[in-house]
Amino acid sequence: MIKWIIILLIIAAAASLLGMPALAGAAATGALIGIVLIIFLLVMLGVFAVT
Repeated sequence: MIKWIIILLIIAAAASLLGMPALAGAAATGALIGIVLIIFLLVMLGVFAVT
């Protein structure tokens, strides 16, 4: 999962530098969804570990 997030961030950066805002936005959105999913899972595991 982390590998895909890094790949999407690299694609977003490259597309942004090459002047492709739609592709950069799509790749950044995919990376953001992955980051949010990982944070959500870590929080849920933390909540279950405390109780």
